[in-house]
Amino acid sequence: MSESHEFFNRQIKLWGEETQDSLANKKVAIIGSGGLGCSLAIALGASGIGEFALVDFDEVGVHNIHRQIGFKVGDDGKFKSDVLKELVESRCPYTKVTSYVESFEEFAKRGLEFDLVIDGTDNLPTRAAINEYCMKNNQAWIYGSVEEFHGQVCFFEKASYEAVFQVNDRKPNGIACPIVMHIASLQANLAIRHLTGLPVKKDILYYLSFDSEGVLDTKRFNLPTS
Repeated sequence: MSESHEFFNRQIKLWGEETQDSLANKKVAIIGSGGLGCSLAIALGASGIGEFALVDFDEVGVHNIHRQIGFKVGDDGKFKSDVLKELVESRCPYTKVTSYVESFEEFAKRGLEFDLVIDGTDNLPTRAAINEYCMKNNQAWIYGSVEEFHGQVCFFEKASYEAVFQVNDRKPNGIACPIVMHIASLQANLAIRHLTGLPVKKDILYYLSFDSEGVLDTKRFNLPTS
């Protein structure tokens, strides 16, 4: 058994060597290297995706560290995408990561091609820009957002984000650390199913929330497609 097959042994038991090897040829762009972006990059990097682009112009702040699991005390002041790149590549030697310390608008002008774009941002205007870019370029993308104890996930293919959500500059309220990892995990699972050729139902919005007694509820909404 090769070193890489030993590394990914448990996944190979799921879908075989050929499918695992195919992941080495996949390219994924993760927009945002904060809470969602950290968990996404770690999960997908460890799954064997061959190449990543991490896009984020922000620096690590002390207040980020509790929920942005790619960072530790002492990383404050460093660029998020640079720190995350080093972590992902150190955990998986079969993955190449490129850090883009810039806005999504700047990144989009590069004209790069990807198998999948994943939203790890924390603001509506950038998500609207991702949506516009992906619709223009017939690019599938996965949306995720978190706030307080709830979150949303959707694999967009034909539906439009702006047709569903009102775009404004509102900032999220407080956020619990575990819900960030939970929503990122759902995004990562959709991504890995898509990239390995497993069935994925597109254009369904999943809304997950805990009620006042801590009961988890999951709702599904079929989104309008053009």
